[in-house]
Amino acid sequence: MLKVLIVEDEEIIRRGLVYTIDWLSMNCTVVGAAENGKEGLAMLNRYETDLVIADIIMPEMNGIEMLEAAQSLEIKPFRSIILTSYSNFDYARKALHLQVADYLLKPVDEDELRNTINRIRGSLEENKAYSNIVALTKKRDIGKLVDWDVYLNKDTLKNSYVAQTLYKIRDQYNEKISIESIAEEFDVSASYLSRKFKEATGQTFLELLTRYRIQKAIGLLKKGTYRVYEVSDLIGFSDYKHFCVVFKKYTKTSPTEFVKHIGCIIHK
Repeated sequence: MLKVLIVEDEEIIRRGLVYTIDWLSMNCTVVGAAENGKEGLAMLNRYETDLVIADIIMPEMNGIEMLEAAQSLEIKPFRSIILTSYSNFDYARKALHLQVADYLLKPVDEDELRNTINRIRGSLEENKAYSNIVALTKKRDIGKLVDWDVYLNKDTLKNSYVAQTLYKIRDQYNEKISIESIAEEFDVSASYLSRKFKEATGQTFLELLTRYRIQKAIGLLKKGTYRVYEVSDLIGFSDYKHFCVVFKKYTKTSPTEFVKHIGCIIHK
């Protein structure tokens, strides 16, 4: 949900923006309403904000001055929409270097505002996906969610059942395997094998299997030769949608977004 700050000196317009716009339907929440730029700057410093909607002409500190001052604050970057009663390009030109998302005339048309917010949301989600993938590539071993040197050590190999289960995950990750089927093969109870596996590795069988499958998925997607649904099948997922959910859980981005951005990041 986008956190919105309203900065408008005219009370009737400020209250109208806060109370008459259907923010919930836009997946937004208003975190504050200020009557001038100085008060708005203080709120920016106090509240986490994704979007500022500010009048351009206000007493004490106008909208442009507030946005310029906000650049020196150590706060999370935000997007902004400038409001004005004047269709004067000079104001818009001054706002360009502040990366203002849009420049709307008052009175604000709710449909126009909705379209602008949807565009901003899409841009924010795109930037977030790109940042997540950049962060992933900066790790020493991109996509190395399972380090077999750690798991296949002398301590975990002490229990032959645990050792054989680890080898099965490594070698048969793309097959339909479960702790129950492996325990049956070893002629031991599933609860016993599950307990010993968790004691030795610190993870459940399913957790380790899933992490390794996602590790293999990252490697396949980086090659760029397979479609996402094909990768899902190749690593042992029977449900493509479930694969997408799990992939995002571990990488903070969807498989499609990963494919979209990974090529340009690696070749930079």
